[in-house]
This record gives sequence, structure tokens and C-alpha cells, in this order.
Amino acid sequence: MPKIHIFMEERKKPPEALHAWLIMLKAWQSISRYVFPTLLEEGLGESDFRVLEVLLRKGPMPVNAIGPKVHLNSGSASVAVDRLFKKGFVNRVESTGDRRVRTVSLTEKGREMFVPVFRRHSALIKRAFQDLSPEELQQLEVVLKKIGKRAESLAEMKRYSQHG
Repeated sequence: MPKIHIFMEERKKPPEALHAWLIMLKAWQSISRYVFPTLLEEGLGESDFRVLEVLLRKGPMPVNAIGPKVHLNSGSASVAVDRLFKKGFVNRVESTGDRRVRTVSLTEKGREMFVPVFRRHSALIKRAFQDLSPEELQQLEVVLKKIGKRAESLAEMKRYSQHG
């Protein structure tokens, strides 16, 4: 019997972490296929969207602070900011105290373009989650946060053991 069939026969057992992870991954991929074409229509990639979203929510911030907030390494964050700057969606201002620090903010053009995009994006996400009750949505948030915190803790321990 091929291994895949053996694996599927074993699925009659209680839920397993690997299966839950695969379901989570497939859900993310499905939501991405549903949501991201709207961003592409506006000429935005996922990283551009994340940078604009954090600037809209948090306000101006240094380039080096954006990356960790949107889960991009510093090089990718800088490239995204450069792209958005060329389109006129963000400003970059050098700090008078430290010329290495550049603060990034949304321009009026960026805000006018992004606010409607963000509203459409939010509506699409809400629609994707509409079959969940408020209680289920709250449970999902709790469970995903728990998984995320545990995985982050394990990643930190792994980094520490490799470098410590």
C-alpha cells in the first residue's frame, strides 16, 4: 500500500498538529488567492501593502523599525520603501540628529490611494470569515496567538542555542 494511503488511514485517529498546520496553510493560501489580486490591481505587492498598512495604523516611523513590524528583513523593507517613494506614496526624511536614520511617512497621495484599498481589503477579509460566529472568531484568535507565541519561543531558543 502506498505511504499516502497509510497516512490517510491513520487520519481516523485524533487530530494531529501536522494536519492542523496543513489546514492552516491551505486556508492561508486560499485567502491569499482571494485577496491579493485586488492589491495587484492597484500595483501593490504584499510587502508594499504591509508597509503602507503599518504606516497608516502607526504613523511615521524609521525605516529600520518598519521591517520587524511587517515581518520583512531590513533589505526587503528598504526596497519596499524605495518602491513606494518612487510612486509618491511615502516620504523619507533624514533625522537631523543621526543621518543614518530616515523616518518614513505616508504622503497625501499615498493616503488617498491606500485608504480605499485598505477598506476593500478589510471587506474581503471580513467576507472570507463571515461563516464564523463571533465566538469562533475569538477562539481562532486565541488559538493562533498561542501557536504563534509558542513557535516564536521555540525559534528564539533555537537561535540562542546556535549562537550562545
